[in-house]
Amino acid sequence: MSYCTAVRSATIDPCHVVYHDTEYGFPLTGDDELFERLILEINQAGLSWTTILKKREGFRDAYANFNIAAIAAFDEDDRARLLADARIIRNRLKVNAAIMNARVALELIREHGSLAAWLELHRGAELPVWTKLFRKTFLFTGGEIVREFLVSTGYLPGAHDPDCPISVLLPKT
Repeated sequence: MSYCTAVRSATIDPCHVVYHDTEYGFPLTGDDELFERLILEINQAGLSWTTILKKREGFRDAYANFNIAAIAAFDEDDRARLLADARIIRNRLKVNAAIMNARVALELIREHGSLAAWLELHRGAELPVWTKLFRKTFLFTGGEIVREFLVSTGYLPGAHDPDCPISVLLPKT
């Protein structure tokens, strides 16, 4: 069942409807917005997206509103704080990935002007190429994380079914 079909079912949590209708597949270009989505996708690994959506405000607060420079400056005290914060996913590998990936993101921004500019360099690439690039660049980015990140941010097509009412709102890629 596609996400578009699932969000119209009576059993889905309403948080999915809002996300589907206003965010999923909509292009993102802001550095902090892109980084937020990457961190949320990484944290979703092994868990439900419902869990992540319901913890999103906790993530925003714990991760300095996803300010890349702030996260890149996190130290051991911040790691300990994050690992003790029940409002987020308290997984040492995921917390470490967020901090290390923020440092990498800052380098990409310095080199390319923005994360969006770095992503644009690779637009049109097939998923295996993207996956290899992300695995080489970032921590904790397997194939499914990369696919969902790229589809959810508009860098790969396929976020919505062709007959989904939301699909007409999205730019054609």
